[in-house]
Amino acid sequence: MNIYDELQTSLQEAVDIKQGKAKASRVTRHEVADVKAIRASLHVSQAEFAKAMGTSVDTIKSWEAKRRNPTGLAAKVLATIQTNPSYFAELASH
Repeated sequence: MNIYDELQTSLQEAVDIKQGKAKASRVTRHEVADVKAIRASLHVSQAEFAKAMGTSVDTIKSWEAKRRNPTGLAAKVLATIQTNPSYFAELASH
C-alpha cells in the first residue's frame, strides 16, 4: 500500500466515524489546566506567574481567559504545579 492509499483509507475512516458508521479505535483527551485557579491557589500575581513560567503576562491572560490553551512543556509544568504546588517555589527561584 502506498502513501496515497493509506491517506485515502484514513480519510474514509474519519468520514465514517463522523457520520456514525464506525467507532473510533481510540479517543485521546487531555485535561486543560485551569491556570487561573492554579495561580489563585498560589497567591501570586499574573506577572509573578508569567516570570516563573518563562512567558509573558499576555500569555497568562490568554490562558486564564481560555482564548488559548497551554501546550507542550508549559502544559506539563502546569500539571506538575497542580499536583505539587511546592514545585512552583522551586520554579520561581530560578
